[in-house]
Amino acid sequence: MSELTLTVMRLGFLAVLWLFVIVAVQVIRSDLFGTRVTQRGSRREAGRQQQAARQAPPQQRQQSGGGRRGRNAPTKLVVTEGTLTGTTVALQGQTITLGRAHDSTIVLDDDYASSRHARIYPDRDGQWIVEDLGSTNGTYLDRTRLTTPTPIAPGAPIRIGKTVIELRK
Repeated sequence: MSELTLTVMRLGFLAVLWLFVIVAVQVIRSDLFGTRVTQRGSRREAGRQQQAARQAPPQQRQQSGGGRRGRNAPTKLVVTEGTLTGTTVALQGQTITLGRAHDSTIVLDDDYASSRHARIYPDRDGQWIVEDLGSTNGTYLDRTRLTTPTPIAPGAPIRIGKTVIELRK
């Protein structure tokens, strides 16, 4: 074997070894310090939505008033158990994603949650639906593991690992 081949193999092995060390340090760091929880729904977004609603013609304002929402329709999503207890997200007709990923609506710092664990979204009738996104440990609605998208009754607990979430008025 030539000297050049041996040197290239040594450098390649050294690069792979350093790559392994860097990845191991990143994994240990994320386990020790967890994920960064960022606040969602800034005041600027709320101001933009209010301004857009004021500028819309009167017919559009009446139609965009929440679709077929009834008087008993839930208006917020509340975390009742887990590390984020007390966190509230207003339900404004958008999809809410739950998981460990930084771009989730609710970032769960839970060992039993997947990065893209579940989503909650409204259907055409104004009913809210919860869907498990293929998580390892599953999503539970009233102690029943979800296998298909399922409608959520207000006050029914949705369990993801150690975190429990409810829809409330």
